[in-house]
Amino acid sequence: MYTIWKRRGPPEGCARKLRAILVGLGVGQMALAGGILAARAFATDASVKIDNFAFNAEDLTVPVGTKVVWQNVDDAPHSIIAANREFHSKALDTNDEFSFTFAQAGEFTYFCGLHPFMKGKVIVKP
Repeated sequence: MYTIWKRRGPPEGCARKLRAILVGLGVGQMALAGGILAARAFATDASVKIDNFAFNAEDLTVPVGTKVVWQNVDDAPHSIIAANREFHSKALDTNDEFSFTFAQAGEFTYFCGLHPFMKGKVIVKP
């Protein structure tokens, strides 16, 4: 077939179709790679330890899409409540965890529902 194309050229429209297929494959691969990279960029975790009646990492700055995990390593139970009530944990005993994924940018203040003097803030950047 190559020798025929070499003498007469490719059949009419074949070059356009081949070009469209190759471009489509390239675009698909780039979109897939971009999606994987975006998923990796947003699939992050951050942690806050609760110890000695304080949030370790009182102010935490994270990108959008971050899952923040609070872990109670204190001997006393604690809970995490957002000031805007967007998230609320049950009472966490020693070594219990609570997590929340921040899908929007902004500042989110929170406190311990059992000990309201304990306060913290998550700053979510776009």
